[in-house]
Amino acid sequence: MNNDKKQNTIKERQEREKRLILDHLRKMPIVQIACEKASVGRTTYSRWRSEDDDFRKAADAAMREGDEILNDMTETQLMNLIKDQKPHFGAIRLRLTRCHPKYADKLQLTGQIDIKDERLTPEQEAVVREALKMAAPMRPLTEYEPDTESN
Repeated sequence: MNNDKKQNTIKERQEREKRLILDHLRKMPIVQIACEKASVGRTTYSRWRSEDDDFRKAADAAMREGDEILNDMTETQLMNLIKDQKPHFGAIRLRLTRCHPKYADKLQLTGQIDIKDERLTPEQEAVVREALKMAAPMRPLTEYEPDTESN
């Protein structure tokens, strides 16, 4: 019975610490800072993320919420700087371009594609692969398989 009581005490403490970390992530979405403020080690946080799917999802959601709040604050500061015509907005610009989709760097690709009944040359295939990497860098490319049914 004593062991069950000890396990319950540990579980309650961990749940309290997890809630505290989530609260800190909502305010400042930086894991190291949240861990320090909650007095929880970064390795413990990482272990909880890998072992507890609900905690991982909650931590991701808390960080998104914290990012949205920081983006709003940053955008407000930028608008105040523009209104007041103050010259120090490099850090704000950096934050917005890296973290706010509205201000992110954009890449526009234009071109024309002529479809022929021929297979791509290795050089053409390399160009297509490079263009796909640039268009969707976060998505892994699948192996190119030419359409063999149309031959």
